Amino acid sequence: MTADGAETGEPSDGIPPRIGAPARRALERAGYLRLSQLAGASETELRRLHGMGPKALHILHDALKAEGLSFADERDRPRSRPPRNEP
Repeated sequence: MTADGAETGEPSDGIPPRIGAPARRALERAGYLRLSQLAGASETELRRLHGMGPKALHILHDALKAEGLSFADERDRPRSRPPRNEP
């Protein structure tokens, strides 16, 4: 394994520093210490954490995307969403 984690395919950095302190504490309390761990979580799950707001979720989404990762529920979701009134 290389020092930057390239062999494992995991990002070498942790949670993005632009995340605010309340959101960072919420992630740490939930056991998320690395960005790669968030790829196993759903956005809905993270949204429920006390201290996690829309801005933090947007930052995390962008950081995951930059690493070629996504939230768990984004992998299952179709690219275009059907109108809400359809079953």
